[in-house]
Amino acid sequence: MTTKFIGIKEFRQNLASCTSKVLKMQIQFIVMKKNKPVLKVQGIDEKAFSLESFVKELDDAEEQIRKGKCYTQEEIMKEFDIS
Repeated sequence: MTTKFIGIKEFRQNLASCTSKVLKMQIQFIVMKKNKPVLKVQGIDEKAFSLESFVKELDDAEEQIRKGKCYTQEEIMKEFDIS
C-alpha cells in the first residue's frame, strides 16, 4: 500500500478524487495541518467490517438477554398464532 502526504486544504478540495484513489489504487493518505499529521485515510476491508458489525450485533443481543428483553419460542409462536 502506497502512502501519500497531503495538506488538509488540498484534501478537502479533492475529497472525491482522494476517495477514489483510496478504493481503486489502495493508496492511504496522511492529511497534514500546519506540517503535523492529523488524519490517516485508508480503505476498509469489507469482510473485516462486516465481521466487526456482526460481533457488535451479537454483543447487543447478549446484553438484551441479560436484561431479560427477550422472548421464548413459545411466546413468539403464540403472538403470531402459529401452531
